[in-house]
Amino acid sequence: MLQNSSTAAAVPLRESWLLFILAAIQFTHIMDFVIMMPLGPQLMRVFQISPREFGFLVSAYTFSAAISGFLSAFFIDRFDRKYALLALYLGFTLGTLACALAPTFGFLLVARVLAGAFGGVLGALVLSIIGDSIPEERRGAATGKVMAAFSIASIGGIPIGLYLASHASWHAPFYLLTGLCVLVLFMAWRMLPNMREHLVHHFPQHPGKVIMTIFTSANCLWAFALMVTLSLAGFTVVPFLSPYMVANVGFEEAELSYIYLFGGLATVVTSQLAGKLADRFGKKRVFMIAALFSVIPILIVTNLPQVPHWQAFVMTTLFFIVFGARFVPAMSLITSSVEPRLRGSFMSVNSSVQQLASGLAAFLAGLIITNAPGQDDLIGFWKVGLIATFFTIVSMWVVTKLKKVS
Repeated sequence: MLQNSSTAAAVPLRESWLLFILAAIQFTHIMDFVIMMPLGPQLMRVFQISPREFGFLVSAYTFSAAISGFLSAFFIDRFDRKYALLALYLGFTLGTLACALAPTFGFLLVARVLAGAFGGVLGALVLSIIGDSIPEERRGAATGKVMAAFSIASIGGIPIGLYLASHASWHAPFYLLTGLCVLVLFMAWRMLPNMREHLVHHFPQHPGKVIMTIFTSANCLWAFALMVTLSLAGFTVVPFLSPYMVANVGFEEAELSYIYLFGGLATVVTSQLAGKLADRFGKKRVFMIAALFSVIPILIVTNLPQVPHWQAFVMTTLFFIVFGARFVPAMSLITSSVEPRLRGSFMSVNSSVQQLASGLAAFLAGLIITNAPGQDDLIGFWKVGLIATFFTIVSMWVVTKLKKVS
């Protein structure tokens, strides 16, 4: 049972319910981000934009999240986690509604900036709550359950979103997501207890001193380095996976949902398994094995020619499996790399670093990938695969430098 230790009248909440609510918040936050990837071909066609401009659309969210994550680090640990979560989630819901209403590319770009400003900090706060509430020996499994929201979004959210986009318009998935956000917001408001345990040993510090403490800690810097390398190892590939499958492998836009359906079905199991294995055999060991194996599908999917669809499904599913299997133990390690009194600020900065690196990755991939002259085919995706492989190997070295603090 989880309860607020600072008041006798705290409302208890089972750990399973806490994780369910956090996973629901994570689901909508991730859904809002990842739905842009499979909508890529349709958005490029509707707005008549190039791969580079689509890269701007993806990176606008991440750059906005990076800035807001850094700014929130100055004050996020001063508040009850519940009310900070509710305020951020309300802003995220309004940003998602703005995306649904967007009539032009420019309006959508601004709406993505608004959604990113709140969504990026949300992810950090969810992980901070896990770090505060779940003992370290179960933290890997708990992180795996919440991170499985990515898989659930892939299984249900993305196929439904693509179906709505194909049969109605690209606006429809964002209307659906806005409705889900309102439901989850109400559930979180009603069910979550006050979360003030991180304030028990908190003493007032100048915000600048908090940031200085974080940036002068070698362990925190290694955690940021791990986040940067992982982002560059993944988000150079992910945003352009769907456009590449349509342009080069021969998929129809409506068929893209199967890529995320099969990948999600697999990773909803394997992500949780990775968390349990990380708790049992060591988070660094599980990360190293998953990272090493991830090189194979990265190189294959970025060089995939026109093949039977079932072969493409096998490789994209394997790509998502190893992508999640390396991310779960990595996030558990990062969450445990700082003391509780600084965790909210640290995770906000870490979220900022992650979003900035992800935006940089998407932007970099957009500069490298171009349309073949006079054709719809994309060229240069294989170069992106080499970049992702390089940073995967670098991340394996970085993780050896990281130490557990709490």
